[in-house]
Amino acid sequence: MLASKREYDVVIVGGGPAGLAAGIYTARARLSSLLIEKMMAGGWIVNAGLVENYPGFPQGITGSELAQSMEQQAAKFGLEMLTAGVTGLELKGKRKVVKTTEGDITAKAVIIAGGSDRVKLGVPGEEGFTGRGVAYCAICDGAFYRDLPVAVIGGSNVAINEALELCKFASKVTVIHRRQELRATKILQERAFAEPKIEFLWNTVVEAIEGEEVVKSLRLRNVLTGEKSVLKISGIFVAVGFKPGTDYLKGVLSLDANGAIITNEKMETSVPGIFAAGDIRSNSIRQTIAAAGDGAVAAIYAGRFIAG
Repeated sequence: MLASKREYDVVIVGGGPAGLAAGIYTARARLSSLLIEKMMAGGWIVNAGLVENYPGFPQGITGSELAQSMEQQAAKFGLEMLTAGVTGLELKGKRKVVKTTEGDITAKAVIIAGGSDRVKLGVPGEEGFTGRGVAYCAICDGAFYRDLPVAVIGGSNVAINEALELCKFASKVTVIHRRQELRATKILQERAFAEPKIEFLWNTVVEAIEGEEVVKSLRLRNVLTGEKSVLKISGIFVAVGFKPGTDYLKGVLSLDANGAIITNEKMETSVPGIFAAGDIRSNSIRQTIAAAGDGAVAAIYAGRFIAG
């Protein structure tokens, strides 16, 4: 959808739970509001097979269904949406200019809710085999590995959810983690340890991804003993963390050492009238409910900023 105009009260960057919640609040407050998202609304939550810890859904809900409901709710109140990439943010007096691949949009207040991107391993073979055995989303690509052995790299909630999702398709799932213990919540650990298809390689890192036309094997190293080994697999799913998508904000807003936006309890950034919400802000707990709460807080204080 194209923006109906070039100036709004509020521009929201990012269509995940934080951005959609912000849009619900600003649109309900009758502020002209535009949400800009480069892909589909919902953010990373759309890749969740089952969300069990969002209040109001005792049986759980798929991430895509939750995202779709949020999007419909925001649209009902009049939130406009633009599919575009955001490339810059400039200050012109009291106005903020959001530079996008579809042209410049001006706003009185901006809410940055762009989330984070998956961190890559940075090992030989990763770039070359992306899409040919290297993947970053089990729900997106898991079905390509039916009855084949795969590996998941990481020990977080995301990594273990990926491993459990892959058990629907793969013949075997090897979870490779650089530590001796998982960081995932206990309930996810219990499910993973009880799943016969999942095996664990502890204290191990990937040093290279190898193959021909597609991935065939991983070169591994035990971080305690230095012992090296080779694991034959058909696919590798990388889930080692996230990097805030803030490259275009360097020099504009104050960022922490990891590149996340520094905010106060009102979601205010170092620049008046610019707010941040969700996974992109410093000290986020990276939970859907918290992101939605951040979005609501940012929207309320954005409205107060505009009102003066």
